[in-house]
Amino acid sequence: MSIETATTLDLAGWQQLAQSACLPTGHFVDGELRQAEHSCGVINPANGREIGAVGLGQVADIDSAVTSAKQAFECGDWALRAPRERMAVLERLAALVEQNAQELALMESLCSGKPVSAVLAVDIPETAKSLRFFAECIDKVESAVTSTAHDVLHYIQREPLGVVGAITPWNYPLLMAAWKVAPALAAGNSVVLKPAEQTPFSSLRLAELFVEAGGPVGVFNVVNGRGAEAGQALALHMAVSKISFTGSTAVGKQIMQASGDSNLKKVALECGGKSPHIFMEDLSDLELAVEYACHGIFANMGEVCSAGSRILVAESIYGEFLEAFVSRAPQLYIAGDPLDPSTTLGPLVTFTHQRKVLGMIEQAQGEGASRLCGGEVPPGFETGAYVQPTIFSDVEPSMSIAREEVFGPVAAVIPFKDEAEAIAIANDSIYGLGAGIWTTDLNCAHRMVRDIQSGTVWVNCYDEGDMTQPFGGFKQSGNAKDKCFESLLSYSQSKSAWLKLS
Repeated sequence: MSIETATTLDLAGWQQLAQSACLPTGHFVDGELRQAEHSCGVINPANGREIGAVGLGQVADIDSAVTSAKQAFECGDWALRAPRERMAVLERLAALVEQNAQELALMESLCSGKPVSAVLAVDIPETAKSLRFFAECIDKVESAVTSTAHDVLHYIQREPLGVVGAITPWNYPLLMAAWKVAPALAAGNSVVLKPAEQTPFSSLRLAELFVEAGGPVGVFNVVNGRGAEAGQALALHMAVSKISFTGSTAVGKQIMQASGDSNLKKVALECGGKSPHIFMEDLSDLELAVEYACHGIFANMGEVCSAGSRILVAESIYGEFLEAFVSRAPQLYIAGDPLDPSTTLGPLVTFTHQRKVLGMIEQAQGEGASRLCGGEVPPGFETGAYVQPTIFSDVEPSMSIAREEVFGPVAAVIPFKDEAEAIAIANDSIYGLGAGIWTTDLNCAHRMVRDIQSGTVWVNCYDEGDMTQPFGGFKQSGNAKDKCFESLLSYSQSKSAWLKLS
Protein backbone atom coordinates (compact mmCIF):
# COMPACT_ATOMS: atom_id res chain seq x y z
CA MET A 1 0.00 0.00 0.00
CA SER A 2 1.37 3.42 -0.99
CA ILE A 3 1.98 6.29 1.41
CA GLU A 4 -1.07 8.15 0.11
CA THR A 5 -3.36 5.15 0.66
CA ALA A 6 -1.87 4.33 4.07
CA THR A 7 -2.62 7.83 5.35
CA THR A 8 -6.36 7.20 4.85
CA LEU A 9 -6.45 4.48 7.54
CA ASP A 10 -7.93 5.30 10.93
CA LEU A 11 -7.10 3.79 14.33
CA ALA A 12 -9.39 0.81 13.81
CA GLY A 13 -7.81 0.11 10.45
CA TRP A 14 -4.28 0.17 11.84
CA GLN A 15 -5.28 -1.99 14.81
CA GLN A 16 -6.78 -4.56 12.45
CA LEU A 17 -3.57 -4.63 10.43
CA ALA A 18 -1.53 -5.03 13.62
CA GLN A 19 -3.55 -8.09 14.67
CA SER A 20 -2.76 -9.89 11.41
CA ALA A 21 0.79 -8.57 10.95
CA CYS A 22 3.44 -11.11 9.97
CA LEU A 23 6.66 -9.78 11.43
CA PRO A 24 9.94 -11.28 10.16
CA THR A 25 12.43 -12.71 12.60
CA GLY A 26 15.91 -14.19 12.55
CA HIS A 27 18.47 -12.86 10.08
CA PHE A 28 18.69 -12.16 6.35
CA VAL A 29 21.80 -13.75 4.89
CA ASP A 30 22.68 -14.69 1.33
CA GLY A 31 19.32 -13.59 0.00
CA GLU A 32 17.06 -15.44 2.42
CA LEU A 33 15.54 -15.20 5.88
CA ARG A 34 17.22 -17.57 8.32
CA GLN A 35 15.88 -18.62 11.67
CA ALA A 36 18.06 -17.66 14.60
CA GLU A 37 19.32 -20.23 17.06
CA HIS A 38 18.77 -17.73 19.88
CA SER A 39 16.04 -15.09 20.12
CA CYS A 40 14.11 -12.90 22.54
CA GLY A 41 10.80 -11.08 22.52
CA VAL A 42 10.21 -7.64 21.02
CA ILE A 43 7.98 -5.50 23.23
CA ASN A 44 5.44 -2.90 22.11
CA PRO A 45 6.29 0.09 24.36
CA ALA A 46 2.74 1.43 24.05
CA ASN A 47 1.26 -1.44 26.06
CA GLY A 48 4.06 -3.77 27.20
CA ARG A 49 2.90 -6.68 25.06
CA GLU A 50 5.23 -8.95 23.10
CA ILE A 51 4.70 -8.51 19.37
CA GLY A 52 7.32 -10.84 17.93
CA ALA A 53 10.82 -12.15 18.30
CA VAL A 54 14.23 -10.90 17.32
CA GLY A 55 17.17 -13.13 16.57
CA LEU A 56 20.13 -12.75 18.88
CA GLY A 57 23.04 -13.06 16.49
CA GLN A 58 26.28 -14.56 17.76
CA VAL A 59 29.82 -14.56 16.38
CA ALA A 60 28.98 -17.41 14.02
CA ASP A 61 26.01 -15.52 12.57
CA ILE A 62 28.10 -12.44 11.92
CA ASP A 63 30.84 -14.55 10.35
CA SER A 64 28.31 -16.22 8.05
CA ALA A 65 26.91 -12.86 6.93
CA VAL A 66 30.37 -11.34 6.41
CA THR A 67 31.47 -14.39 4.42
CA SER A 68 28.40 -14.06 2.21
CA ALA A 69 29.04 -10.34 1.74
CA LYS A 70 32.72 -10.89 0.94
CA GLN A 71 31.97 -13.58 -1.63
CA ALA A 72 29.34 -11.36 -3.24
CA PHE A 73 31.81 -8.48 -3.37
CA GLU A 74 34.64 -10.52 -4.82
CA CYS A 75 32.50 -12.05 -7.56
CA GLY A 76 31.91 -8.51 -8.83
CA ASP A 77 28.23 -8.89 -9.70
CA TRP A 78 27.52 -5.68 -7.77
CA ALA A 79 30.87 -3.96 -7.33
CA LEU A 80 31.69 -4.18 -11.05
CA ARG A 81 28.16 -3.65 -12.29
CA ALA A 82 27.80 -0.65 -14.62
CA PRO A 83 26.99 2.50 -12.64
CA ARG A 84 23.62 3.13 -14.25
CA GLU A 85 22.58 -0.47 -13.61
CA ARG A 86 23.32 -0.04 -9.90
CA MET A 87 21.42 3.24 -10.05
CA ALA A 88 18.39 1.43 -11.45
CA VAL A 89 18.38 -1.10 -8.58
CA LEU A 90 18.48 1.58 -5.88
CA GLU A 91 15.78 3.59 -7.66
CA ARG A 92 13.56 0.48 -7.79
CA LEU A 93 14.29 -0.09 -4.10
CA ALA A 94 13.12 3.45 -3.31
CA ALA A 95 9.90 2.82 -5.22
CA LEU A 96 9.34 -0.45 -3.35
CA VAL A 97 9.80 1.33 -0.01
CA GLU A 98 7.02 3.72 -1.00
CA GLN A 99 4.81 0.91 -2.30
CA ASN A 100 5.22 -1.00 0.98
CA ALA A 101 4.70 2.07 3.17
CA GLN A 102 1.84 0.55 5.15
CA GLU A 103 3.79 -2.56 6.15
CA LEU A 104 6.97 -0.63 6.97
CA ALA A 105 5.12 2.05 8.96
CA LEU A 106 3.37 -0.61 11.02
CA MET A 107 6.69 -2.32 11.77
CA GLU A 108 8.29 0.96 12.84
CA SER A 109 5.38 2.02 15.03
CA LEU A 110 4.77 -1.28 16.81
CA CYS A 111 8.31 -1.77 18.10
CA SER A 112 9.56 1.81 18.53
CA GLY A 113 6.39 3.59 19.70
CA LYS A 114 6.65 6.18 16.94
CA PRO A 115 3.26 7.63 15.94
CA VAL A 116 2.34 6.00 12.64
CA SER A 117 1.44 9.39 11.17
CA ALA A 118 5.01 10.60 11.82
CA VAL A 119 6.48 7.49 10.17
CA LEU A 120 4.36 8.10 7.07
CA ALA A 121 5.15 11.82 7.00
CA VAL A 122 8.89 11.62 7.72
CA ASP A 123 10.57 8.23 7.95
CA ILE A 124 9.20 6.54 4.82
CA PRO A 125 9.53 9.53 2.44
CA GLU A 126 12.99 10.40 3.74
CA THR A 127 14.13 6.79 3.37
CA ALA A 128 13.02 6.76 -0.27
CA LYS A 129 14.63 10.17 -0.80
CA SER A 130 17.94 8.90 0.62
CA LEU A 131 17.95 5.89 -1.68
CA ARG A 132 17.19 8.04 -4.73
CA PHE A 133 19.81 10.64 -3.82
CA PHE A 134 22.62 8.10 -3.58
CA ALA A 135 21.40 6.32 -6.68
CA GLU A 136 21.73 9.61 -8.56
CA CYS A 137 25.25 10.09 -7.15
CA ILE A 138 26.62 6.84 -8.55
CA ASP A 139 27.62 8.10 -12.00
CA LYS A 140 28.82 11.42 -10.60
CA VAL A 141 31.91 9.85 -8.99
CA GLU A 142 34.80 10.81 -11.23
CA SER A 143 38.40 9.74 -11.60
CA ALA A 144 41.16 12.30 -12.18
CA VAL A 145 44.14 12.59 -14.48
CA THR A 146 46.89 14.81 -13.10
CA SER A 147 49.44 16.94 -14.93
CA THR A 148 52.72 15.06 -15.11
CA ALA A 149 55.77 14.67 -17.33
CA HIS A 150 55.14 13.97 -21.02
CA ASP A 151 56.22 10.32 -20.69
CA VAL A 152 53.95 9.55 -17.70
CA LEU A 153 50.22 8.99 -17.34
CA HIS A 154 48.97 9.37 -13.79
CA TYR A 155 45.32 8.82 -12.87
CA ILE A 156 43.44 8.47 -9.61
CA GLN A 157 40.34 6.30 -9.41
CA ARG A 158 37.92 5.51 -6.62
CA GLU A 159 37.11 1.94 -5.64
CA PRO A 160 34.73 0.38 -3.09
CA LEU A 161 36.14 -0.72 0.24
CA GLY A 162 34.74 -4.25 0.30
CA VAL A 163 32.49 -5.33 3.17
CA VAL A 164 30.91 -2.51 5.19
CA GLY A 165 29.39 -3.14 8.62
CA ALA A 166 26.57 -0.82 9.66
CA ILE A 167 25.19 -0.54 13.19
CA THR A 168 22.01 1.51 13.48
CA PRO A 169 19.92 2.91 16.37
CA TRP A 170 16.32 2.44 17.41
CA ASN A 171 15.06 6.02 17.10
CA TYR A 172 14.88 6.09 13.27
CA PRO A 173 15.37 2.41 12.36
CA LEU A 174 14.59 2.49 8.65
CA LEU A 175 15.92 5.96 7.89
CA MET A 176 19.24 5.49 9.69
CA ALA A 177 19.67 2.19 7.86
CA ALA A 178 19.15 4.01 4.55
CA TRP A 179 21.65 6.73 5.49
CA LYS A 180 24.34 4.04 5.81
CA VAL A 181 23.30 1.25 3.48
CA ALA A 182 22.45 3.48 0.50
CA PRO A 183 25.85 5.22 0.13
CA ALA A 184 27.71 2.00 0.91
CA LEU A 185 25.82 0.15 -1.82
CA ALA A 186 26.06 3.08 -4.20
CA ALA A 187 29.85 2.98 -3.88
CA GLY A 188 29.84 -0.72 -4.84
CA ASN A 189 30.32 -2.31 -1.43
CA SER A 190 28.57 -5.26 0.17
CA VAL A 191 26.89 -4.60 3.52
CA VAL A 192 26.18 -6.37 6.80
CA LEU A 193 23.65 -4.39 8.83
CA LYS A 194 23.13 -4.88 12.57
CA PRO A 195 19.96 -2.99 13.59
CA ALA A 196 19.04 -2.17 17.17
CA GLU A 197 17.53 -5.23 18.82
CA GLN A 198 14.51 -3.18 19.93
CA THR A 199 13.53 -2.34 16.33
CA PRO A 200 14.60 -5.18 14.01
CA PHE A 201 11.75 -5.68 11.57
CA SER A 202 11.99 -2.91 8.99
CA SER A 203 15.68 -3.60 8.30
CA LEU A 204 14.93 -7.22 7.47
CA ARG A 205 12.18 -6.09 5.12
CA LEU A 206 14.48 -3.53 3.48
CA ALA A 207 17.01 -6.27 2.70
CA GLU A 208 14.27 -8.41 1.17
CA LEU A 209 13.14 -5.48 -0.97
CA PHE A 210 16.71 -4.95 -2.18
CA VAL A 211 16.74 -8.45 -3.67
CA GLU A 212 13.24 -7.88 -5.06
CA ALA A 213 14.58 -4.71 -6.73
CA GLY A 214 17.23 -6.75 -8.54
CA GLY A 215 20.10 -6.59 -6.08
CA PRO A 216 22.38 -9.67 -6.05
CA VAL A 217 22.05 -12.06 -3.11
CA GLY A 218 24.73 -11.67 -0.48
CA VAL A 219 25.30 -7.99 -1.17
CA PHE A 220 22.94 -6.79 1.59
CA ASN A 221 22.73 -8.93 4.73
CA VAL A 222 21.09 -8.27 8.11
CA VAL A 223 22.06 -9.89 11.39
CA ASN A 224 20.00 -8.95 14.41
CA GLY A 225 21.21 -9.06 17.97
CA ARG A 226 22.61 -7.13 20.87
CA GLY A 227 25.50 -4.72 20.55
CA ALA A 228 27.66 -6.54 23.07
CA GLU A 229 27.46 -9.73 20.99
CA ALA A 230 26.55 -9.18 17.33
CA GLY A 231 27.75 -5.57 17.23
CA GLN A 232 31.08 -6.35 18.82
CA ALA A 233 31.61 -9.34 16.53
CA LEU A 234 30.99 -7.11 13.50
CA ALA A 235 33.37 -4.42 14.79
CA LEU A 236 36.12 -6.99 15.42
CA HIS A 237 35.72 -8.97 12.20
CA MET A 238 38.91 -9.06 10.16
CA ALA A 239 37.09 -9.11 6.81
CA VAL A 240 35.08 -5.96 7.47
CA SER A 241 36.69 -2.89 5.90
CA LYS A 242 34.57 -0.20 7.56
CA ILE A 243 32.10 0.18 10.43
CA SER A 244 29.50 2.93 10.26
CA PHE A 245 27.79 3.48 13.61
CA THR A 246 25.06 5.72 14.98
CA GLY A 247 24.48 5.56 18.72
CA SER A 248 25.95 6.60 22.04
CA THR A 249 29.37 8.17 22.42
CA ALA A 250 30.39 5.47 24.89
CA VAL A 251 29.73 2.68 22.39
CA GLY A 252 31.35 4.71 19.61
CA LYS A 253 34.57 4.73 21.62
CA GLN A 254 34.38 0.95 22.02
CA ILE A 255 34.02 0.54 18.25
CA MET A 256 37.10 2.68 17.64
CA GLN A 257 39.01 0.49 20.07
CA ALA A 258 37.74 -2.64 18.29
CA SER A 259 39.10 -1.26 15.03
CA GLY A 260 42.55 -0.98 16.58
CA ASP A 261 42.26 -4.44 18.12
CA SER A 262 41.40 -6.00 14.76
CA ASN A 263 42.37 -4.79 11.27
CA LEU A 264 42.37 -0.98 11.56
CA LYS A 265 39.07 -0.84 9.71
CA LYS A 266 37.71 2.60 8.94
CA VAL A 267 35.26 3.86 11.57
CA ALA A 268 32.50 6.39 10.94
CA LEU A 269 30.71 7.59 14.07
CA GLU A 270 27.59 9.69 14.58
CA CYS A 271 27.15 9.83 18.33
CA GLY A 272 25.39 11.84 21.00
CA GLY A 273 24.37 15.46 21.23
CA LYS A 274 23.27 18.16 23.64
CA SER A 275 22.42 20.79 21.08
CA PRO A 276 21.95 24.47 21.99
CA HIS A 277 18.90 26.23 20.50
CA ILE A 278 19.61 29.96 20.94
CA PHE A 279 17.01 32.74 20.90
CA MET A 280 18.40 36.27 20.68
CA GLU A 281 16.37 39.25 21.89
CA ASP A 282 15.93 40.63 18.35
CA LEU A 283 14.21 37.54 16.90
CA SER A 284 11.42 38.64 14.59
CA ASP A 285 8.58 36.26 15.51
CA LEU A 286 8.40 34.88 19.05
CA GLU A 287 5.41 32.66 18.30
CA LEU A 288 7.18 31.00 15.37
CA ALA A 289 10.39 30.63 17.37
CA VAL A 290 8.52 28.89 20.20
CA GLU A 291 6.89 26.55 17.68
CA TYR A 292 10.33 25.51 16.43
CA ALA A 293 11.60 25.18 20.00
CA CYS A 294 8.79 22.72 20.73
CA HIS A 295 9.43 20.63 17.64
CA GLY A 296 13.18 20.82 18.16
CA ILE A 297 13.00 18.99 21.48
CA PHE A 298 9.67 17.15 21.58
CA ALA A 299 9.46 15.69 18.05
CA ASN A 300 9.94 11.91 18.02
CA MET A 301 9.47 11.96 21.81
CA GLY A 302 12.79 13.79 22.14
CA GLU A 303 14.59 10.65 20.95
CA VAL A 304 16.69 12.60 18.46
CA CYS A 305 20.48 12.94 18.66
CA SER A 306 20.36 16.53 17.38
CA ALA A 307 17.39 17.55 19.56
CA GLY A 308 17.55 21.16 20.70
CA SER A 309 17.52 20.19 24.36
CA ARG A 310 19.37 23.24 25.69
CA ILE A 311 17.08 26.23 25.11
CA LEU A 312 19.22 29.37 25.51
CA VAL A 313 17.10 32.53 25.76
CA ALA A 314 18.16 36.20 26.05
CA GLU A 315 17.33 37.57 29.48
CA SER A 316 15.20 40.40 28.05
CA ILE A 317 12.70 37.94 26.52
CA TYR A 318 13.22 35.04 28.93
CA GLY A 319 9.94 35.39 30.84
CA GLU A 320 7.80 35.94 27.74
CA PHE A 321 9.45 33.03 25.95
CA LEU A 322 9.01 30.65 28.89
CA GLU A 323 5.33 31.50 29.23
CA ALA A 324 4.70 30.81 25.54
CA PHE A 325 6.85 27.66 25.56
CA VAL A 326 5.10 26.13 28.57
CA SER A 327 1.71 26.96 27.07
CA ARG A 328 2.38 25.66 23.56
CA ALA A 329 4.24 22.36 24.15
CA PRO A 330 1.32 20.43 25.73
CA GLN A 331 -0.94 21.62 22.89
CA LEU A 332 1.36 20.28 20.19
CA TYR A 333 2.40 16.98 21.77
CA ILE A 334 -0.49 14.91 23.10
CA ALA A 335 -0.06 11.31 24.22
CA GLY A 336 -2.03 8.64 22.41
CA ASP A 337 -1.97 5.23 20.80
CA PRO A 338 0.86 5.29 18.21
CA LEU A 339 -1.52 3.63 15.72
CA ASP A 340 -3.97 6.52 16.05
CA PRO A 341 -3.19 8.96 13.20
CA SER A 342 -4.04 11.88 15.50
CA THR A 343 -1.38 10.96 18.08
CA THR A 344 1.58 13.31 18.31
CA LEU A 345 3.35 11.82 21.37
CA GLY A 346 4.03 8.12 21.54
CA PRO A 347 5.87 6.17 24.24
CA LEU A 348 9.61 6.02 24.62
CA VAL A 349 11.21 3.00 23.00
CA THR A 350 11.44 0.78 26.12
CA PHE A 351 10.35 0.79 29.74
CA THR A 352 14.03 0.75 30.73
CA HIS A 353 14.58 3.97 28.81
CA GLN A 354 11.45 5.47 30.37
CA ARG A 355 12.85 4.81 33.85
CA LYS A 356 16.16 6.41 32.84
CA VAL A 357 14.45 9.58 31.58
CA LEU A 358 12.20 9.85 34.65
CA GLY A 359 15.29 9.36 36.82
CA MET A 360 17.09 12.22 35.08
CA ILE A 361 14.04 14.44 35.60
CA GLU A 362 14.11 13.62 39.31
CA GLN A 363 17.85 14.31 39.44
CA ALA A 364 17.36 17.71 37.81
CA GLN A 365 14.82 18.69 40.45
CA GLY A 366 17.20 17.53 43.17
CA GLU A 367 19.91 19.80 41.72
CA GLY A 368 17.62 22.83 41.92
CA ALA A 369 16.05 23.12 38.47
CA SER A 370 12.37 24.11 38.42
CA ARG A 371 9.99 21.78 36.59
CA LEU A 372 7.41 23.99 34.91
CA CYS A 373 5.39 21.28 33.17
CA GLY A 374 5.38 17.57 32.44
CA GLY A 375 7.89 15.19 33.91
CA GLU A 376 5.43 12.40 34.62
CA VAL A 377 3.60 9.56 32.91
CA PRO A 378 0.47 10.99 31.23
CA PRO A 379 -2.72 9.99 33.07
CA GLY A 380 -4.35 7.00 31.43
CA PHE A 381 -1.13 5.74 29.83
CA GLU A 382 0.44 3.97 32.79
CA THR A 383 0.75 0.68 30.88
CA GLY A 384 3.04 2.28 28.29
CA ALA A 385 6.53 3.79 28.40
CA TYR A 386 5.24 7.37 28.09
CA VAL A 387 6.75 10.58 29.48
CA GLN A 388 5.06 13.96 29.21
CA PRO A 389 6.82 16.86 27.48
CA THR A 390 8.90 18.38 30.26
CA ILE A 391 10.31 21.90 30.62
CA PHE A 392 12.81 23.05 33.24
CA SER A 393 13.73 26.63 34.14
CA ASP A 394 16.30 27.91 36.68
CA VAL A 395 18.84 25.68 34.95
CA GLU A 396 22.53 26.32 35.50
CA PRO A 397 24.91 25.22 32.71
CA SER A 398 26.71 22.99 35.23
CA MET A 399 23.60 20.93 36.06
CA SER A 400 23.27 17.39 34.76
CA ILE A 401 20.11 18.32 32.83
CA ALA A 402 22.20 20.83 30.85
CA ARG A 403 25.18 18.54 30.25
CA GLU A 404 23.97 14.97 29.83
CA GLU A 405 22.01 13.67 26.86
CA VAL A 406 18.55 12.72 28.13
CA PHE A 407 17.25 11.38 24.80
CA GLY A 408 13.69 12.11 25.83
CA PRO A 409 11.14 14.95 25.81
CA VAL A 410 12.99 17.14 28.31
CA ALA A 411 14.01 20.76 27.71
CA ALA A 412 16.40 22.81 29.86
CA VAL A 413 15.79 26.57 29.47
CA ILE A 414 18.86 28.70 30.27
CA PRO A 415 19.04 32.53 30.25
CA PHE A 416 22.03 34.45 28.88
CA LYS A 417 23.11 38.10 29.01
CA ASP A 418 24.68 38.66 25.60
CA GLU A 419 26.05 37.02 22.47
CA ALA A 420 29.40 36.17 24.04
CA GLU A 421 27.78 34.36 26.97
CA ALA A 422 25.41 32.49 24.64
CA ILE A 423 28.38 31.20 22.61
CA ALA A 424 30.28 30.27 25.76
CA ILE A 425 27.34 28.27 27.13
CA ALA A 426 26.71 26.65 23.75
CA ASN A 427 30.32 25.45 23.47
CA ASP A 428 30.56 24.28 27.08
CA SER A 429 29.78 20.69 26.15
CA ILE A 430 31.57 17.52 25.11
CA TYR A 431 29.13 17.38 22.18
CA GLY A 432 28.91 19.38 18.97
CA LEU A 433 26.24 17.91 16.74
CA GLY A 434 23.67 20.63 16.05
CA ALA A 435 22.82 24.20 17.03
CA GLY A 436 20.14 26.74 16.23
CA ILE A 437 20.19 30.56 16.23
CA TRP A 438 17.25 32.96 16.02
CA THR A 439 18.17 36.55 15.16
CA THR A 440 17.46 39.27 12.61
CA ASP A 441 21.05 40.57 12.87
CA LEU A 442 22.98 39.14 9.91
CA ASN A 443 26.35 40.01 11.46
CA CYS A 444 25.40 38.26 14.67
CA ALA A 445 24.23 35.19 12.74
CA HIS A 446 27.51 34.90 10.84
CA ARG A 447 29.60 35.38 13.97
CA MET A 448 27.69 32.70 15.86
CA VAL A 449 27.82 30.25 12.95
CA ARG A 450 31.58 30.81 12.90
CA ASP A 451 32.12 30.51 16.65
CA ILE A 452 29.73 27.74 17.71
CA GLN A 453 31.44 24.35 17.73
CA SER A 454 28.84 22.29 15.92
CA GLY A 455 28.64 20.24 12.75
CA THR A 456 25.33 21.84 11.71
CA VAL A 457 24.03 25.30 12.59
CA TRP A 458 20.50 26.33 11.66
CA VAL A 459 19.56 30.02 11.50
CA ASN A 460 15.92 31.06 12.01
CA CYS A 461 14.80 27.43 11.76
CA TYR A 462 15.75 24.11 13.33
CA ASP A 463 16.35 20.58 12.08
CA GLU A 464 15.74 21.44 8.44
CA GLY A 465 17.75 20.56 5.34
CA ASP A 466 17.96 18.19 2.40
CA MET A 467 20.20 15.40 1.16
CA THR A 468 22.95 17.80 0.10
CA GLN A 469 23.48 18.73 3.75
CA PRO A 470 26.33 16.91 5.55
CA PHE A 471 25.01 15.59 8.86
CA GLY A 472 27.56 14.85 11.56
CA GLY A 473 29.16 16.42 14.58
CA PHE A 474 32.27 17.87 16.14
CA LYS A 475 34.01 16.78 19.34
CA GLN A 476 32.48 13.68 20.95
CA SER A 477 29.44 13.80 18.68
CA GLY A 478 31.37 11.86 16.05
CA ASN A 479 33.83 11.96 13.20
CA ALA A 480 31.83 11.40 10.00
CA LYS A 481 29.08 12.80 7.79
CA ASP A 482 25.84 11.11 6.79
CA LYS A 483 23.71 12.20 3.84
CA CYS A 484 25.51 14.26 1.13
CA PHE A 485 27.94 13.32 -1.65
CA GLU A 486 30.81 13.32 0.83
CA SER A 487 29.17 10.37 2.57
CA LEU A 488 29.25 8.27 -0.59
CA LEU A 489 32.94 9.06 -1.13
CA SER A 490 33.69 7.95 2.43
CA TYR A 491 32.59 4.43 1.48
CA SER A 492 35.28 4.30 -1.20
CA GLN A 493 39.06 4.60 -1.37
CA SER A 494 41.34 6.25 -3.90
CA LYS A 495 43.94 4.37 -5.93
CA SER A 496 46.81 6.04 -7.76
CA ALA A 497 48.00 4.55 -11.05
CA TRP A 498 51.40 5.75 -12.39
CA LEU A 499 52.10 4.56 -15.94
CA LYS A 500 55.54 5.07 -17.48
CA LEU A 501 55.08 5.49 -21.23
CA SER A 502 57.67 4.14 -23.70
